[in-house]
Amino acid sequence: MSIFILLSVPVLSAAQERAEYLLGNLKLSTSHRTAKEKTVIIPPEVSRRWKAVKLVVLDKTRGTENIYVIPIGSRVIIPASALTVTVEAFLPAFTMEGRTITTSSNELINPSAKISASENGSPVFQGWLFAKFPNRQAVSHPKFGIGLIGAVPR
Repeated sequence: MSIFILLSVPVLSAAQERAEYLLGNLKLSTSHRTAKEKTVIIPPEVSRRWKAVKLVVLDKTRGTENIYVIPIGSRVIIPASALTVTVEAFLPAFTMEGRTITTSSNELINPSAKISASENGSPVFQGWLFAKFPNRQAVSHPKFGIGLIGAVPR
């Protein structure tokens, strides 16, 4: 009488072996690096010329659109909501080179405003809004949309 013993040996394809090798050698400490803050330079002539920005706030549930004139460096609480919007900076001709953000001109070539928005004290957006490119870095909120539509000179 003969006895056969069947041995099961797992065989990995080259792609599976490579994937396991990469996963085994993945350094988690480098996969989520904190981005360094960029330096924002606002030339004195820009500060002297521009005093406020015009933001449009769209209430998606009500289908209403309101325009707010917010002085640069100020904040506004959106009526009938828990949303607070702060205008941190304004640049009439936004440019970025390396880690520096500034303006190439005092004319409205690429107007942008750095804003922060919070709801009930919790941050919902912080970044730049662009008048000519409203979908770039758009505020993603289930109820509100916010856009830059202009600037107010002194």
